[in-house]
Amino acid sequence: MRLKSLIAAGLAGMIALAGCASPGGQTAAPTGGGGATTPAAAGGGDVGVFTWWAEGSEKVGLEALQKVFKEKYPKNTFVNLAVAGGAGSNAKAKLAADLKNNNPPDSFQGHAGAELFDYIQAGQIEPVNDVMDGLGGAKVFPKNLLDLITVDGKIYSVPSNVHRSNVVWSNPTVLAKANIGAEAPASLDAWLADMQKLKDAGVQTPLAVGTAPWTQLHLFESVLLSELGTDGYVQLFSDGDWTSEKVKSAVDKFGKLLSFANTGGADDWPQATDMVIDGKAAYNVMGDWAVAQFTEKGKKEKTDYLYWPTPGTDGTFLFLADSFTLPKGAKNASGAKDWLNTVGSAEGQKAFNLAKGSIPARTDVSVSDFPAYQQSAMKSFQSDKIAPSIAHGAAAQQAWSSDITTALSKYVTDKDAAAFVTALGAAASKNR
Repeated sequence: MRLKSLIAAGLAGMIALAGCASPGGQTAAPTGGGGATTPAAAGGGDVGVFTWWAEGSEKVGLEALQKVFKEKYPKNTFVNLAVAGGAGSNAKAKLAADLKNNNPPDSFQGHAGAELFDYIQAGQIEPVNDVMDGLGGAKVFPKNLLDLITVDGKIYSVPSNVHRSNVVWSNPTVLAKANIGAEAPASLDAWLADMQKLKDAGVQTPLAVGTAPWTQLHLFESVLLSELGTDGYVQLFSDGDWTSEKVKSAVDKFGKLLSFANTGGADDWPQATDMVIDGKAAYNVMGDWAVAQFTEKGKKEKTDYLYWPTPGTDGTFLFLADSFTLPKGAKNASGAKDWLNTVGSAEGQKAFNLAKGSIPARTDVSVSDFPAYQQSAMKSFQSDKIAPSIAHGAAAQQAWSSDITTALSKYVTDKDAAAFVTALGAAASKNR
């Protein structure tokens, strides 16, 4: 398989405007849209589904999808195999061991994009063209998203949603302590200046960041995007220079941001987001699954929280998408396909994304069914440039992402910017 060229083609497609096929562009058809019908359930039985949605709003989203699955396929029994750890940092290690030992779940969560190719290359997942065709295929799923899950004409997963990574969530009450308004800063420098104002006003933690390495990478990718711009950022994953002056500037500003961050109290993303919710921090950069966390805690948009693209990235949608696979050797392959049909249905995508804070991967789910944030994300995905997330598997395969994370974790500890940049260059040379 021409994996490297296919990954490059998929990433190049993501740069283009997504306006021709975007979530929320139409009104949902009553039974799933695109002429699709719900296939009859097979023999039923236990269906083991492996995810990392074990807490917070992610768990709520999975439960909403599970409810639809039970309604559509009552002969099946959903078996929750979730492993805690945001972005799958813990789950992926267990999944890798299970797949290596020929003990796969019936379906597992993966990220559309480069991460998916690891499983394809290892021969660990089966094509699901028949499922996608039944769901409506290219009639209801954006082409640029389908490109990221397709190799040699074979589709290897069913997308459940689209997320935006480059979002700042803020607490207006905390901002008011430093007379900072609701408007987004125009640049990273302006944002850093606001953080200094917060410090001067007695706010101990302007920026909440989880101690889990993936949450730090999540912040870093937004900083890279801000400094390099969309085209320069995407080029990093083809032939861009990871030791350039712009990357060095991004590392410098990332370090300055960390100087305003907490030193503990937030192991993973829910705890970091809760710091903003509880008024213990002013800002948190997190994907839009965070909006469900605010909603779950009874918080109201504009009154209790604000959001805007990470400074310097307005006009770009830093993209990731969750999808579900059919593992080779799944014990209940027919039940797994029932699950995939649920994941890809209009009903499933509406229920799941309303709960999780993301937007549907399908294009035929009504915009009006969703609250304000998700409507704004649908509009952005339709009109803005698209860039792939590193932390969430869209931009780089797991080995490369792991090398970036290792280098970043060392930098967070020792603050050696030159060594970090050198390590980033070495990781690109090794994996590209």
